[in-house]
Amino acid sequence: MSELLSQVGRRVRERRKEKAMTLKELARAAGLSERFVSELEAGRANISVMNLAEVAQALQLPLGAFFVAADRGAQEGGVIALLGLRGAGKSTVGKALAVRLAVPFFELDRLVEAEAGMSLAEIFAIHGEAYFRALELRALERFLDGHRRGVLATGGGLVTSPDAYRLLRERTRTVWLKARPAEHWARVVGQGDLRPMQNRPQARAELERRLREREPLYKKAERVVNTSGRAVNDVVHELLR
Repeated sequence: MSELLSQVGRRVRERRKEKAMTLKELARAAGLSERFVSELEAGRANISVMNLAEVAQALQLPLGAFFVAADRGAQEGGVIALLGLRGAGKSTVGKALAVRLAVPFFELDRLVEAEAGMSLAEIFAIHGEAYFRALELRALERFLDGHRRGVLATGGGLVTSPDAYRLLRERTRTVWLKARPAEHWARVVGQGDLRPMQNRPQARAELERRLREREPLYKKAERVVNTSGRAVNDVVHELLR
């Protein structure tokens, strides 16, 4: 029961911060005391269903969203979603982790391409980023509805899409594969992917800027695993633990 209350409280706190609400504002909107909301977020308040429904309405969440997150740890397996910029090691680590867990491995970008019937480059060139994000959300919803177990490597920019990131954190175990900017760059180049450098002399500086900007979003993942200077097997072993 204490674990259930802790996870519900954590979900309330995450959503309140997403909405940029203070404890006082949430308490007022839900008709509860500020002290009680503070205890709820700390996992110490045994809240009634009626009061939790008021909190859910104030946070603009369905009531069930609290229990999807809380029940996730009790499910056998589940989906593990890997986050990070290109070069974080999502595909390499994800494939190795899937083998160890005996579950399938998926890349969300490939699912988006299948949804659109064209490559990512074509999607962006013809339709733009807003269209891509809508496809990404739809592909993610279909994937989660159809898979109870697996390892999913996500695109580096998914965390900038509030709806997709919220869905991911509600229905998967999220892990940020963190690395130093220099390692991101070296891995991309080492894989023979020269796209970041084509006609863009400031590409490396742009990568470093994106990492700085997205770091607060990546930190919202359930777990953070540093991959810098580490062998793949070492990272996989930590994830398994």
